[in-house]
Amino acid sequence: MAEIKFEITKQIAILSESPKGWTKELNLISWNGREPKYDIRDWAPNHEKMGKGVTLSNEEVEKLKEALRSLD
Repeated sequence: MAEIKFEITKQIAILSESPKGWTKELNLISWNGREPKYDIRDWAPNHEKMGKGVTLSNEEVEKLKEALRSLD
């Protein structure tokens, strides 16, 4: 399996933390040298391991923001 390269270009928020120290984070991440996208996933301490997550484009983040505002 090919190695996936990533760079966290901006840490935006920690959404939660598990008792084992893993954090669910919202970050901007560049995957394999591409333009950074918004990303929500679980991370082990020091980002040495990651869980499954979801990556969103700018347009998808805008739609998500609108959807969250409508919950009020």
